[in-house]
Amino acid sequence: MTEVTGAPADVLHTLFRSDQGGHEQVVLCQDRASGLKAVIAIHSTALGPALGGTRFYPYESEEAAVADALNLARGMSYKNALAGLDHGGGKAVIIGDPDKIKSEELLLAYGRFVASLGGRYVTACDVGTYVADMDIVARECRWTTGRSPEQGGAGDSSVLTAFGVFQGMRASAQHLWGEASLRGRKVGVAGVGKVGHHLVEHLVEDGAQVVITDVREESVRRILDKHPGGEVTAVADTEALIRVEGLDVYAPCALGGALNDATVPVLTAKVVCGAANNQLEHPGVEKDLADRGILYAPDYVVNAGGVIQVADELHGFDFDRCKAKASKIYDTTLAIFARAKRDGIPPAAAADRLAEQRMAEARRG
Repeated sequence: MTEVTGAPADVLHTLFRSDQGGHEQVVLCQDRASGLKAVIAIHSTALGPALGGTRFYPYESEEAAVADALNLARGMSYKNALAGLDHGGGKAVIIGDPDKIKSEELLLAYGRFVASLGGRYVTACDVGTYVADMDIVARECRWTTGRSPEQGGAGDSSVLTAFGVFQGMRASAQHLWGEASLRGRKVGVAGVGKVGHHLVEHLVEDGAQVVITDVREESVRRILDKHPGGEVTAVADTEALIRVEGLDVYAPCALGGALNDATVPVLTAKVVCGAANNQLEHPGVEKDLADRGILYAPDYVVNAGGVIQVADELHGFDFDRCKAKASKIYDTTLAIFARAKRDGIPPAAAADRLAEQRMAEARRG
């Protein structure tokens, strides 16, 4: 059963599109006093309370915000299932430029909306929200993770997100080249913000040659200044990065839709493995990658380190325990590649089948 609360007529058709995956509940939230406009989407609670972050972004329309929330929530169901968590998938988006409208009053109002769901949705950080924001949200909502250690939380989840992506990259290297290492490989990282800059450190330590780009010049400069020896170089933009000669691995670590009809035909890398959510712009892109002989490590599999961390926070956070769980992303990624080869399907389809199998078994149970 799908419940939609407070939906204006011009977004209803987006909510009920068949390709959105049959979400259980979608809530549109508005608090006039603080300027809050938000969407909370719960895709599935088959495995447990829905868990997913809060994205704060200046969407061009309410319909675009709803569509993003639905896509992200569905992705969280699959991510949590393959991460072995007892959580379903949900996501929230706050509409607006966080640099302009984010305030304590707005975050507290958002916390009250999340709390009104009674634990069906557990929130955390995402693009545009940070640990300090979750500390504020938690003042109104006990179903908040990604808080600071001082407030009983686990802190920044980007550390284990990057670690998990690196494990997925190692699995990709093992599958394709027979060695679980990126030593001597050229890896392009698009987006070196919260997650990407940690990923660069893993790659440099492993002996990779890293090429980076980011829309924020200061993010690029921070990494280049830290690595003056030439092991990290930069290009102007993502369009240049995907065309770099001799690129072995492409790691999209910014916003979604990086793999599309324009980028896949010119991509020089043999592997795609990155932290960004919803990297495939539309169905069929996974087949285009396979047809070009490009190995795709499904994004929601390899970027699950962060959600593993915030889920653990609900039970008393232990970093070593979380890192051990995140290290299993290596095994899960290899299992997906093996399933894809066995069934003659792209890895994205194999990952979906495994996740759907776990959710279906939970419903039957």
